[in-house]
Amino acid sequence: MEAVLIHLRGAIERGEYAIGDKLPSEAELCRRLDVSRPVLREALRALQTMGLTQSRTGKGTYVIASAVEDPTFGDFTASDLLEVRRHVEIPVAGYAALRRGPENLDHLAHLLERMERETDTTAWVAMDTLFHLAVAEAAQNPVFRRVIEEIRDALARQSAFLNELGGRREQSNREHRAIVEALADGSEHDAVEAMSHHLDRVETTLTDIVRPPRTDSSTEGGPEA
Repeated sequence: MEAVLIHLRGAIERGEYAIGDKLPSEAELCRRLDVSRPVLREALRALQTMGLTQSRTGKGTYVIASAVEDPTFGDFTASDLLEVRRHVEIPVAGYAALRRGPENLDHLAHLLERMERETDTTAWVAMDTLFHLAVAEAAQNPVFRRVIEEIRDALARQSAFLNELGGRREQSNREHRAIVEALADGSEHDAVEAMSHHLDRVETTLTDIVRPPRTDSSTEGGPEA
């Protein structure tokens, strides 16, 4: 999927498909690129998230931008989402370290164990959002949970995007474990640091994905079989 995405993104950024152009049909792209339809559809969804294309029901996929600027996850852009997460989730982690009860720690530890065993990306992404909700619950302020609940769909979309294109799952599990350990220790400082590091890594991965891909002999002619 990543090879298909790099190929199509490169074609758009080189102007082979200009703004307003309709991409070839899924059947035609599958034939040209020698990939299955599910793989192609994943790549097309990623192009849309990046803001390069727009899918129009019954009409096809159209190019709407020539370069990636700010990916969109549901109703929110990546930059807006990250800004809010920094202002909410970092202090929330600190409060959670001071206020969490044994039931909060048990719930987080159980979630973390399931996430570390999970191999299915869709299931892992669902638990990822539950993890961040659980940290908010541990802060013992219902408003914090309400804020995270409001952006839950965007968090899930972002998580799926980062895992499909950035291979974030194992690294994220380690970062989540550091957060849980800080909460268990009751260390406000360590919890704040652990959540800050987690969001820093999210931003770094997003930046790496958005950065224009390197073009070489393996991508100029399309994905290898």
